[in-house]
Amino acid sequence: MSKKITHICIILLLTFNASAQKADAPHIIVLGVAQDGGYPHMGCSRQCCSRTWKNEGLRRYVVSLALVNPATKQWWLFEATPDIKEQLQYFKQLTNGDYNFLPDGIFITHAHMGHYTGLMHLGKEVMSTHEVPVYTLPKLKKYLETNGPWSQLVNIHNIVTVGMMEYKHGDNNDAAVTLGSGINVFAYRVPHRDEYSETAGFRIETPNKKYLFIPDINKWALWKTSIIEVTKSVDVALVDATFYDQNDLPARNLANVPHPLVTETMKLFEKETAETKAKVRLIHFNHTNPLLWDKTKQKTVKDAGFNYAKQGEKI
Repeated sequence: MSKKITHICIILLLTFNASAQKADAPHIIVLGVAQDGGYPHMGCSRQCCSRTWKNEGLRRYVVSLALVNPATKQWWLFEATPDIKEQLQYFKQLTNGDYNFLPDGIFITHAHMGHYTGLMHLGKEVMSTHEVPVYTLPKLKKYLETNGPWSQLVNIHNIVTVGMMEYKHGDNNDAAVTLGSGINVFAYRVPHRDEYSETAGFRIETPNKKYLFIPDINKWALWKTSIIEVTKSVDVALVDATFYDQNDLPARNLANVPHPLVTETMKLFEKETAETKAKVRLIHFNHTNPLLWDKTKQKTVKDAGFNYAKQGEKI
């Protein structure tokens, strides 16, 4: 064999190995992008929802992610939403049934209905699971253990609650939950309406990518940690975009339901580099948020250098 042919064979082999490693790398799949009530929203007959009631293809599940490790055939669910039944089936379809139907663990940000009430399906009335790990910050852990019906899941071993330590950005690395294969998950504590639990935002680190997931927060300025600096430290930042601007709920005072407006987040990042802006992936859309259906608004976000999460996408 000539040296030239040998050289070509080596290049092809290296390319094949690189592609194989990339395909086998841990990644995120978006299983839902909507706010707690989903899209369309219960009782909504406005234009934003009316078309969606008639067309199932336009519907969007409540915000949720899957963290997938193809090498070990493991996966973890982020948020147990009211749509969990559909989302687990959706994950099965997206991954061609290559994984167990139930996740190897569930990470939950906080005790608002769109983020934890799907746990009910793990009880004896439905799946009757056995010791599915549920990872939370301490106050939510205690809440699940001491309040029905969630405490029944703990008492009869449908789930096992696993407490997480609060992660301080750039420090406190012993706060990691290690999932094997170089995958670690950290829990920030972020300011939000904490009636029953504190609120977490998750940092997911894999050997090839780092992700941020903060679906709910009051305002960026209220968080003692800089969202800009945290975003720079990851590859993808999936962040709260409940409302696009003040026009989303004209009849309500948004001070009573505080979230960073999409326009506020874009303003905050406007002087950052194109690389930093591109990391921002907006998620957790209220049914009134035009990013769910308005191509003009979607283009505005993209033209400004940002991204928005799409249900079913692999990141």
